[in-house]
Amino acid sequence: MHSLFDSYDDFIPDFEEFRQSLVRPIPTHLRINTLKAGVDKVRKLLLSQGFELVPSFSSDPTLLIAPTMSTPGNLLEYFLGYIHPQALTSCLASLVLHPEPDSYLLDMCAAPGGKTSHMAQIMKNTGLIVANELYPSRQVPLGHTLSRLGVTNCVLTAYQAQQFPLRTRFDHVLADVPCSGEGIFRNVNSGSQYKETRGKALLPELQKKILLRGYAVLKRGGTLLYSTCTYNPEENEGVVSYLLRNSDAKILPIELDLPIEPGIDRWRGNKYEPELREAARFYPHRIDSVGFFMARIGKPR
Repeated sequence: MHSLFDSYDDFIPDFEEFRQSLVRPIPTHLRINTLKAGVDKVRKLLLSQGFELVPSFSSDPTLLIAPTMSTPGNLLEYFLGYIHPQALTSCLASLVLHPEPDSYLLDMCAAPGGKTSHMAQIMKNTGLIVANELYPSRQVPLGHTLSRLGVTNCVLTAYQAQQFPLRTRFDHVLADVPCSGEGIFRNVNSGSQYKETRGKALLPELQKKILLRGYAVLKRGGTLLYSTCTYNPEENEGVVSYLLRNSDAKILPIELDLPIEPGIDRWRGNKYEPELREAARFYPHRIDSVGFFMARIGKPR
């Protein structure tokens, strides 16, 4: 573990605290699904079963930590679609993009559906979400998630994200791209081991292609969110810098009442666009959730 993440100690603040956070398990985060039930009703149901509930983001009552809940997928409330286990940082991606009701939205890499269903909730099941997922093995759980959570404003497609058809333009695009997944890793037992994704070195090229295509199908005046669950600047700032250098894209600020760190503008001799300071990095010792990166991107009118 140390040899893998030590190369990030020059940009991850309080690096020893970061390293210590990796030996603690990620707590159970829940999202209350208001497409199926009200917040008060679901809270009462869970509290009546003896579960402790703690707000995970004070600005949104649907987001909770359940410290004593180990298997939320076994609960009746899960099967009814009242709750969805989902990392706080994953939920924040939908809140940052914040699609309006009646808008058109493309989720380029939609499985397993947590963000897709959350955006449907924010949109109150209005407008249209195109949930794109290339792989059949991932389309099935995506469909099940959307059905269980009562999503009705969504259609599924199965294109390679980097080749998504150009004939439609969207108000919002989510490019939550395939990544090396470093932010998910926790070294919680002797068997824990971070496994390098096969072809990790090839990921930035794929990510650049997906981001360029996402920007191409974005309407003028629209917003795109690029996100990963990894710390690697080559997959984060490096990819977004490529878009900025090859388009008229603009970085938009991310305003959240949470302890987040700005994007970085250089690493290992690589210089990134200075606007990347407006991007957001989420670390597990700051927010006890999955490590995450987000860049909110606007297309000028």
